[in-house]
Amino acid sequence: MLGKMVDFDIVVVGAGPIGGYFSKKMCQLGNKILILEEHLEIGKPFQCAGLVNPNSMKKVGLYDTVLSEIDGAIMHSPFGTTIEIGRDYEVRTYAVCRKKFDQAIVDQALSAGAELWLNSKPLDTKINDDFIKIKILKDGNEVEINTKLLVGADGAHSWVRRHHRMGYPKEYMIGYQIEVTGFKTKNRRLEMFTGENIAPGFFAWAIPNGDTHRIGMWSRADDLDGRNCEELLNHLMFKSRWAKKFENCKEIGRFCGPIPAGVVPRPVDNRIILIGDAAGLAKPTTGGGIGPGMEQVDLIINNLNDAISENKLSKKSLVNITKKYAKAKKEFQRIRSLRDFFVTSRNDQELEEIFRIFSKPQVIKLINEKGDIEKPLALGISMLKNVPEFRKMAIKAGFAVIFS
Repeated sequence: MLGKMVDFDIVVVGAGPIGGYFSKKMCQLGNKILILEEHLEIGKPFQCAGLVNPNSMKKVGLYDTVLSEIDGAIMHSPFGTTIEIGRDYEVRTYAVCRKKFDQAIVDQALSAGAELWLNSKPLDTKINDDFIKIKILKDGNEVEINTKLLVGADGAHSWVRRHHRMGYPKEYMIGYQIEVTGFKTKNRRLEMFTGENIAPGFFAWAIPNGDTHRIGMWSRADDLDGRNCEELLNHLMFKSRWAKKFENCKEIGRFCGPIPAGVVPRPVDNRIILIGDAAGLAKPTTGGGIGPGMEQVDLIINNLNDAISENKLSKKSLVNITKKYAKAKKEFQRIRSLRDFFVTSRNDQELEEIFRIFSKPQVIKLINEKGDIEKPLALGISMLKNVPEFRKMAIKAGFAVIFS
């Protein structure tokens, strides 16, 4: 009887990289999946800088979407101290064409058996004992389908999360970037810029993007102090000590949007689960969500598949399946504390002192040995424990994470 009532085992809202990756993996386990995408095409709009770490890239094998291989970073302090990290031809991250990357991941899901509805979005849900009834606006027409499980992979503004009152990420950052030609820098390096008049509490970036660069910044709304992101980016490009780097740049595109960081309070409900940015799984240090989202999927798919097979998808069951989220939540909290200690809580003078410590050869060596753009916690704790200046600062501040 249940088989007649259920049209799909899983309905995934959002055809981004995490929704696509989840759908592929669950199709490979034998589930019937429908992906809903509200836009007419996959991969637009996007707000992120388009970086994919080597481990995540290995999982999907989409090397043909890579625009630039990045071996490290050139980092600039507010007052002109510059340090360079990374080793030549040791790839730390990839800059990808997000449209091609997202489309290719969804194509993998379709090849595994998933069905895709473009120009489609959920309007309402009714949770029954054995299934969820979903009302969908598809190509301007309302249709209803039944599914065992509803998955919200619909990003920072998640309809699934808002409609079912599942809470909000711990913090939101506002990201803003433009794509330009004419920026000149060292090959295979991205650049980072800091300062209260550039990216208060965080950093701005220049990321190689094939023949172009993505120039952007991010910050929390409270740190902007009434300014807007475009104003700060213009200051970097036209008024800062680094303005000469941008004098030949020509803008060819711009993107902006919120970046959620910090696992939401209630990432599951009866027959509902959130993944990726919808669950708040973007790194507090860089805002990247592809790596954490894929890791989240890998953690839960086997147990979730068993629960779907048995149709045991109560909130209690899904809480047990997602207990490993607690580890991610704790790690994100520690990463946020380290970020605040090194960057966010610092004024320009304090940041300058941090950079001067960073610039010491033994610290550069430590960063190159321990640094991982996707896993900054180990590096941060290692610096606190092994760099005397940082250890003294941490102890003076009563910084608990060093001892945890």
